[in-house]
Amino acid sequence: MANALRLLTVIGARPQIIKAAAISHAVRTQFQGQITETLLHTGQHYDANMSQVFFDELGIPGADISLGVGSGAHGVQTARMIEGIEAELKSGRHDLVLLYGDTNSTLAGAVAAAKLHVPVAHVEAGLRSFNKAMPEEVNRVVCDHCSTWLFCPTETAVRNLQREGFTLDGHAPATADRPHVVASGDVMYDNSLRFAGHAAERSSLLADLMLDRGKFILATVHRDHNTDHPDRINAIFSSLLDIHRAHALPVVLPLHPRTRKMMATLLEPRLQRAIGSTTGFHMIPPVGFLDMIALERGAQLVITDSGGVQKEAYFFGKPVVVLRPETEWLELVQQGQAVLVDADPDRIASAAATFLRSGMPSCPPIFGDGRAAEAICRHLLSA
Repeated sequence: MANALRLLTVIGARPQIIKAAAISHAVRTQFQGQITETLLHTGQHYDANMSQVFFDELGIPGADISLGVGSGAHGVQTARMIEGIEAELKSGRHDLVLLYGDTNSTLAGAVAAAKLHVPVAHVEAGLRSFNKAMPEEVNRVVCDHCSTWLFCPTETAVRNLQREGFTLDGHAPATADRPHVVASGDVMYDNSLRFAGHAAERSSLLADLMLDRGKFILATVHRDHNTDHPDRINAIFSSLLDIHRAHALPVVLPLHPRTRKMMATLLEPRLQRAIGSTTGFHMIPPVGFLDMIALERGAQLVITDSGGVQKEAYFFGKPVVVLRPETEWLELVQQGQAVLVDADPDRIASAAATFLRSGMPSCPPIFGDGRAAEAICRHLLSA
């Protein structure tokens, strides 16, 4: 065990717990004695419903280290994370920092490691929305440019990095100045394949809500750009209500606590009353990973501003109406599986009607073969 590669995995939000599950599972089942993992949770988002349930469902241990940073302004939150991660790295117990996605936790892990010359491996590298007004875009760009290993979920992500000056020569040893760019596939595809059967067996949510498979709409709204602006949040929720009425389909909305708070603050009173009195408009608490898979597999249509939900809908063959002006998953739009509508009621209604009438076009595989976690581990061991 003394010669095992020692990973420090930094997470801070629910999607990162899910992504980390794939590699954590591979480490425990395929690479015992070759790789060890320490899990550090920054506390960026943490409560029983929104974090611990994911550890439990995914069968991975809880965090070994918890920073308990909590919410706050971007600068304050990120600075606290950097301080805590730096202190852990100075212990000398870790050979490499493993990061996922594009949150403030990702940014903090990249900066702390780079300053201490600890190699960084970034999973979901190369994604670009080309909108630096999004905090996530800034985070992912900075993280990529601090990384020694960049694991790209798609070929488009690889090309994005090439345009920024990264080379694909993986023969020389990987360093921060000569990083390796690897088309690894997507760890979320690994998880979707692994847990789809578990969701079918263990989730009772569709039955609890009296939903028929293929006869409801799943919606998620959580991005600050949509929830914090009165015109946008009212346009989105008014559109969801109109779609429900026009197509006589139930709408299921797992609500992030912050979204629920902003609805109470910013939605027009008449819209709040209409939503509250409408049978078939299900606003429910945040759900676990297995329940979310059950909803995604069972829905006829998905309407979302989440990058992860866009992708998971694709895994299960569901069309997506994207409540954003751009997406980091450009392939989904190019192939016709997703439509960008921003917060425009006319475009939201039109895209929903088209997909409900015609379904999703067939799409070639773009996220690998479902063995991304294994490929990432093997590459780290051989590099």
